[in-house]
Amino acid sequence: MADALNAWWAQQLVLCDWAFTPHPLSVDAVAAEQRLLQLGIIHRGELADQLVFALDAPAGDADRLLGALEWAALAGGAGWLTQAQAYTWAHHLTRRITSEYSDLRAWLTDLRRALGAKGWETGADDRFIDACQALAGLESEGEGVTWEVLEEALATLPAPSSLWPQSPAAQPWRLCALFRPVLSYPASAADWPDADQWLARIWQVHDREQLLEVMLWLSAQGERQRWDIEARELLTMDNAQRQEWQRGAINDAPYAPVLVTFINQGEPLEWAAWDWLRVVELAWAGACCGWLSQEEADDLAGHAADLIGHRYHDWHAILKAYMRGQSLFEGVDRRGMTPSARHKFLMHAPHSPWKHPLSALLDDATRSASRQRINQWRNTPHHWLLALAGVREPDVMLRQLNPSAPIAEQRRADAALYLQDSLGLHADEGHQALARYWLPAQAHHLNQLAADAVHGVMPPSQTSFGQPTPDELKQRNAVKGVSRHAATIHMAEKFAFYLHMALDSSLFEREPLMAYASALRSCLCRFYATPKRLLEAWFAWESCLPEPEHDSLINEIAWHLEDPGSLFHWLDWRPDAWCEPGERPTLSHFTAMSLVGPLNSAVWSEPQLESPRECADIREWVESHYHLSSADDMQEFLTFMLEAGDRQEYQINYAPYTLNEQRLASEIAIIESGDCAEEERHHLLRLRRVRDNEDSCNDVDMAAWDIAQLVDLAIAARQLGWLDKQAFAVVLDRAYLLAASHYSGWQEYAAGMYAGFSFFMGETPERESFLAGFRQALVAWLCGAPILAGPWASLDFPGNKPRHFAPLHIDTLPGDQRILH
Repeated sequence: MADALNAWWAQQLVLCDWAFTPHPLSVDAVAAEQRLLQLGIIHRGELADQLVFALDAPAGDADRLLGALEWAALAGGAGWLTQAQAYTWAHHLTRRITSEYSDLRAWLTDLRRALGAKGWETGADDRFIDACQALAGLESEGEGVTWEVLEEALATLPAPSSLWPQSPAAQPWRLCALFRPVLSYPASAADWPDADQWLARIWQVHDREQLLEVMLWLSAQGERQRWDIEARELLTMDNAQRQEWQRGAINDAPYAPVLVTFINQGEPLEWAAWDWLRVVELAWAGACCGWLSQEEADDLAGHAADLIGHRYHDWHAILKAYMRGQSLFEGVDRRGMTPSARHKFLMHAPHSPWKHPLSALLDDATRSASRQRINQWRNTPHHWLLALAGVREPDVMLRQLNPSAPIAEQRRADAALYLQDSLGLHADEGHQALARYWLPAQAHHLNQLAADAVHGVMPPSQTSFGQPTPDELKQRNAVKGVSRHAATIHMAEKFAFYLHMALDSSLFEREPLMAYASALRSCLCRFYATPKRLLEAWFAWESCLPEPEHDSLINEIAWHLEDPGSLFHWLDWRPDAWCEPGERPTLSHFTAMSLVGPLNSAVWSEPQLESPRECADIREWVESHYHLSSADDMQEFLTFMLEAGDRQEYQINYAPYTLNEQRLASEIAIIESGDCAEEERHHLLRLRRVRDNEDSCNDVDMAAWDIAQLVDLAIAARQLGWLDKQAFAVVLDRAYLLAASHYSGWQEYAAGMYAGFSFFMGETPERESFLAGFRQALVAWLCGAPILAGPWASLDFPGNKPRHFAPLHIDTLPGDQRILH
């Protein structure tokens, strides 16, 4: 019966000016290819389009069906199709012809009408009419394969095979049919001879590396990220605000009017298919021009199919999403336009490659191979930096293929300037300076506040120095809702961004910076089991702790959480051996360092040796304020502060006056009656403060003032290299014990620090503003509002029994007796 079909097919080729032949595929290969070129079919990709649209031609286009029979025969003879493929196309075409025409006479009549309407040349008409008469004569004589015999043969033959490649690896290529149907698999130059020219013209892609960069970008971010985030923002606006946004965005974003229209009309805000379908077309182009191996192209197409399967449930949804993306890209709303012939074919033709179930595009082996390949392209610690830094700087997603590749000089200079202006970080400080931005104690503080809050235990909301603003209290109290999320990411993402900028600046050795990146990956994998957990934690803490000086990252983080293509979901998620980019202080040392209070900014990590530039500034401060010029001077003064300090001066020179008010008044009067030298002037001011008991200086233990200065100086000495790590730890331990012996809690300690700050302050016009600022800072430290002002609210005071609740996760400092490490 297959022979009958082939014979009938061969008979019809007579209508195309072929000689009678026993088999339709017996034509000479060179002659067949030459004939295809004459017909304007210059490669197999063009052939696919011609066959597809001929088979799906409207009723009455008999000439297109006849043409397709000839193209299939020529392609089979020329080797553009296998003989089995050519036969399958002929089988489909023949079934279409016999379903539409009742007999040979009707078929030939319609052919004459269709070809006549197109104005065939007279000679061609004559030859065609002769061929029609010859076939009609055979039919009437019962010779050859008659219409009746053909119908009997078709009735007994099994349904024709699929027109599309059937191997599992070829199934994702059905997605490419929106642009160019994949007729044969694997790809070859014959499918798309000018693919490289198309890549250069349409995409400005000129080599393999650029091609891979574009595809990885499309899969991980593409056009959709900006549209998604702006759509999310527009949803929060009223109509007037949307119009104002549109007016401001139109020059930079031609899609703005279309996006606003989508929002206003309630259109589904889904267009990721615009990015992912184009990945498939680019992969096919890469395979056709030889820039990608077939396996690489398969895996990229499989990756696109994998992402599409996460987002869409049917082909209709894919096409709609693609057209929305095209509308935004072109700035033209295409929703009301007449569907193209290709779209109608894909959605409605019985032989469309999209009749295949969407869920069957990937089998387990193909999906696994694709994921393995994609992960291999993104398996370095540097990709972790890209993912984290990319939330603040989306353009870095264009560097996924090789994050370490050379960058433009302008970008390098910008990164160096950022480090200098924003962080005060210079090349001569060395890579080790980056460790100062790893702040594990800050994460501990946040986790502890959240754990306490969820148990209903909050820091005080007012103090003897004042109270925080309602907004500050609201922010602090919001930590109750994020207790299940480790806060590591809040500081780690900033560290990652600084590290990314350091790498881009080329100011530091690369290998030590990559060691930091590896440690960062290990740490984050330890605290967050999955990308989803990490992003949820980041979203929660970003919501809780917005930074007024920067735009919120909420929408960006939400996008990465929701988009299956986001680089976060394709990172190498393994902890390796436990390590961190910086040292994690013990809880007792963190508590001791926190005794510095608002005398300095909060200390969230172990201090380290500073660069010569920083050391010069620290040394100048130490010398100008304390007249210390060497390590010996510093050690001697630290010992003095531990054993005596300013508190001894008060006890010797001022406390006795509190027992004899007359003597105090007399002393003040004597000094006031004469000209005062500077030292006498300071003494007079302090006597007056004793007389007035200013800021309770006579009632409060002012040792806290000494302890705060002691810790402040010890940190400076460690940064200068005047104390080694062990000596610094000894000072911290002694400061811890000293605080425990003088005070019972942070409130009392704060009162002592304030009294000392007030009492020992020299004469200055800014005294009241200094005191007001110090009171405000003490309020913040005691109340934890603003939440990152200082850590007193999360720490047990030295010597006190633990009163804080254990966090729900392991991101705490060593030495916390409530946590099993």
